Amino acid sequence: MSSIQDLETWEPLLRLVRAAHAEQLAAPGGRFTGQISLGSWTLPAPQPRSAPGRALQVVDMQDQFTAVERVQAALRADGASGVSYVVETGPDGRPLLHVITAGPAVEHGVRSPFVGALLLVEGAVPEPWRRLPEEFPGAAPAPSADPALLERTLRERLPDAIGATAEEIAAAEARLGVTLPDELKALYRVTRARWQDWSGDYAAQERVSTAVGCELFPLDGLYIADARSRPCPWQYAAKDAVVTAPDAAVQGLVGSPGWIAFGDNGGGDRLALDLTPGPGGHAGQVIMIDHERSIGAALRADSLTDMVVNHRHEWRSDVAWNRPPVVVQVSTHSPVGIAAAARPELEVLRIGPTGAPVSLASVAGLPRLRTLTASPGTLADPLEIAGLTDLEYLSLGAEEWRLLLSAGAVPRSLSAVAIDVPGDQHPLPVLDLANELLALWDRPLITRTVLEGDLGTDGKAGGTR
Repeated sequence: MSSIQDLETWEPLLRLVRAAHAEQLAAPGGRFTGQISLGSWTLPAPQPRSAPGRALQVVDMQDQFTAVERVQAALRADGASGVSYVVETGPDGRPLLHVITAGPAVEHGVRSPFVGALLLVEGAVPEPWRRLPEEFPGAAPAPSADPALLERTLRERLPDAIGATAEEIAAAEARLGVTLPDELKALYRVTRARWQDWSGDYAAQERVSTAVGCELFPLDGLYIADARSRPCPWQYAAKDAVVTAPDAAVQGLVGSPGWIAFGDNGGGDRLALDLTPGPGGHAGQVIMIDHERSIGAALRADSLTDMVVNHRHEWRSDVAWNRPPVVVQVSTHSPVGIAAAARPELEVLRIGPTGAPVSLASVAGLPRLRTLTASPGTLADPLEIAGLTDLEYLSLGAEEWRLLLSAGAVPRSLSAVAIDVPGDQHPLPVLDLANELLALWDRPLITRTVLEGDLGTDGKAGGTR
């Protein structure tokens, strides 16, 4: 038996829950949920109060730390990263602990029962993460691009820097599988930005950052900022769309094989040279990849020379994604109705909450509609989903899913799905429903082990069923 499924692993945590919620757990129906991973946890127990006149100390929460650390040790022993649990009182009044392991076909969720998207097709990613850049034949380097000027300027600013050799630059190109632009080669001929070259001198590192205008990656730290470098859970990524305006400088992509990341602005946003610019951009322009967004990038400078020589720090974003007619929200607070949303460009349709249930008849057969999310109770006839033949992601309430399952009408085009669980619903029926959906695609199921024990006692009595 896995140690994470051993009642002894959970006894300290169960005693805490029992002590904190004795009244609620005294009668059948009382329950509490939580989750524990190697780096975080949720525990349905109140935070202790500190003694008057002093801040909360580690010792004040030692019982919680001890309880969580025992479960984390079991996770490490089992080679697992996390587990969810439900503590409840059974019909006979006995306390029950449900130990829930999501498995590889389930993304992490933020609300109970901590189940996010169900991955029906192994390795599948949402359409924006499959989108490659368009080619715009007229895209050329900006007039400001001047590798010789860039190199002279940097040598004046960094006279003692150690530059990369031709062999080191060639090795970086071989590793990346691309030829580095001349401006980037000029930069690294002046400084290869290795920490070892600075001998622990933070001031030397700061001089390089000031001279270049960013925290420069070492030559062997360059990477291709393609879509794989910017992962995002299905439940969010499926609602994004790639949109590039006719005059946009930067294509509205998740990532591109032509985005060569070379630095950071100190706040987590990456700088890259863009070799696949938008229709209004220049080849080799400098873009900013915002770490708080999952799609798109912003223009920082027309060229690396322009950024360095002229100290360009501002950046401009061509925000064109997640707007009608490609992405549409239909709700009581939205000016767009579902009939108006039914345009050939529509890719993502989000419904709810609405004043009255809506029909999907007007969007049936749309050629690009791939994502539908509908809050519980917002669809007049969930079986109309059968007319949406190209869906790859679908999020519905539990009752809508049960209706589709009963009718054998779950679309086979789906790559991922989600169950919308509002409010405080019992998590176990939701997990059972999730397993029904996973089973349709023969995917690994969510496992649940039920442990019985005497909460709040020091005995080891208990069992598994």
